[in-house]
Amino acid sequence: MNTDRKALWAVRQSALPTVVRSCPDCPGMRHRASGKIRANANGKLLDVWLLLSCATCDRTSKVPVHERVHVSTLEPARLVAYEINDPAAVRELVMSVALAAKNRYRLDWTGTWELETGMPLYALDDPNPLSVQVRFELPAPVRVERLLQLGLGLSRAEVRRLVADGRIRLPFAPDAKAHQDFELTIHGPGSVDAAKHAKSLDAPDAERTDLDRIGLPPAPGRELPRRATAARTCPVDHVRSQMTRAAAVTVPR
Repeated sequence: MNTDRKALWAVRQSALPTVVRSCPDCPGMRHRASGKIRANANGKLLDVWLLLSCATCDRTSKVPVHERVHVSTLEPARLVAYEINDPAAVRELVMSVALAAKNRYRLDWTGTWELETGMPLYALDDPNPLSVQVRFELPAPVRVERLLQLGLGLSRAEVRRLVADGRIRLPFAPDAKAHQDFELTIHGPGSVDAAKHAKSLDAPDAERTDLDRIGLPPAPGRELPRRATAARTCPVDHVRSQMTRAAAVTVPR
């Protein structure tokens, strides 16, 4: 029986995010990457812009990347990438959350990612835990319960029930948005109940339920509490003991 179950889910890029910012020429607010970078040198100083295109009027606008920086501060390979409009450099700049914050615009990640499970189809009723590594190819903020829906082929209600029952263990809330690698664990039915039962046996007697006290034998190597032992004494024997003590008392003259 395989007890070391692991899987890899990858959040793959399917498109570049849309830049949400106002257009000077029209009411449009959405811009897409033009695929070009403009660099302008003035002596030893360099300006670099990312070029965007308005989705409504097709107007080209510039996003400052470097302003009046010395050429020597940039790596030669990066300078070449800017000059040839390297697609990898364009992708990096368009998806840069830091660049968006610096220039005060928002990135819309709708339709930019897809989930690739690339894993054996493990049954959810297997009692052995399944460890899932989630890797992000792009910094798209993705709701965790949406990842679980796609990865497990379940409805939102089913995912929330498994989380509430402890079958799915997450490092944060299911309605949170993740954009970096993380790990989750999926437990089979019965494994969580067994863990809860074992924990109840190790708990102090005062914290255990009445059902635990009267219906379960003590754990190996442990003695019953004093009050539990007294409760199991036969009532007839207890009465006889009291009568014997009374007969032994000497009445003073």
